[in-house]
Amino acid sequence: MDTVLAPLLYLVSWIMIGWHWLFSELIGIDHDGVNWALSIIGLVVVIRILLIPLFVRQIRSQRKMQLLQPQLRELQKKYKGDRERLQQEMMKLYKDTGTNPFASCLPVLLQAPFFFALFRVLDGIAKNNPRGAFEPGTLFDSARNAEIFGAQLADSFLTSDDLNTKIIAAVMVVLMVVSQFITQRQIMRKNMPKEALEGPFAQQQKILLYVLPLVFAFSGVYFPLGTVLYWLTSNFWTMGQQLYVIRRMPAPGTEAEKAHQRRLEEKARRKGIALPTPETAEPDEEKPVGEVVRQQPKKTTRAQRKKK
Repeated sequence: MDTVLAPLLYLVSWIMIGWHWLFSELIGIDHDGVNWALSIIGLVVVIRILLIPLFVRQIRSQRKMQLLQPQLRELQKKYKGDRERLQQEMMKLYKDTGTNPFASCLPVLLQAPFFFALFRVLDGIAKNNPRGAFEPGTLFDSARNAEIFGAQLADSFLTSDDLNTKIIAAVMVVLMVVSQFITQRQIMRKNMPKEALEGPFAQQQKILLYVLPLVFAFSGVYFPLGTVLYWLTSNFWTMGQQLYVIRRMPAPGTEAEKAHQRRLEEKARRKGIALPTPETAEPDEEKPVGEVVRQQPKKTTRAQRKKK
């Protein structure tokens, strides 16, 4: 596994070492545990910034899936007794509309290699087996002895005999699972129209809603505290991104869109501006929607051009 993950092992460890240098040498924080914990959080920040284009793609794909729900339900009714034909027609519909039903999983799937690389790096630190950019020496010993709340970052719930470490690990795993559940649930409850809560896409979302937290609950006891901290921080990042999207760019036909419209109306009322409604808005016949009207240049005299 280390051979396959070798580039990521070096990348992850170098990012951690870079953040550790920033916090310890440049900022001057004199606590190894805090420095290495902040380094892991910094690793999350770097990776999630790189994944922002995929997050935008994920949002667009989810919007397309919501718009396709009526057509998908029609296909389900039409091919109710022919599951194979139904799958073929659904895949054809996805292809024709340029929709990827699995795009919502991309950020999670692409984070997985970095997560496992961090797991291997921290596992090597715990077992005195340097991996990636770490080498035997002062820096490696600093990472190996790093503690938060009296628990070493390289320890896990199952590998430690210390009660304090087990308690902290259990609390962090519970927080990780709960944040994973809330993150998925808030987008289903607030930013999906009612008609999108039915059909195969909705079933996929419901499965992810319950399966992913369970997976992390059972596997979290094996993870070093550093990797649990990584995923917990990543969940909070995702939660913040989703809250921003739900508030600023809600999906059509959702409760979030209604709340967004109420905020716009309240803001307009305070400023004394009347917002146009579908009933009062009149199309501009001379300037059709989507048509760019080119402004003709005005003639000027030579004296006017010279003056300019």
